Amino acid sequence: MARGHQKIQSQQKNAEKKAAMKKSQGSDQKKAAQKALVYTCTVCKAQIGDIKTYKMHFEAKHPKMELPADLKDVE
Repeated sequence: MARGHQKIQSQQKNAEKKAAMKKSQGSDQKKAAQKALVYTCTVCKAQIGDIKTYKMHFEAKHPKMELPADLKDVE
């Protein structure tokens, strides 16, 4: 009977370990994604990863607004 008890304890310990690993991985990905969003739209406050995408966003979503100075020289 001792082996049955050890088996249950081992399964519980393994489940806790997997849950802890899954939890730690999820938060790291979220933090990395937030760091990748460098630019913030001056009109709608949307966060955008790179300058070319920011310019495309601005031209598509805010066509009546004048381009900000930092987007005028971007191709």
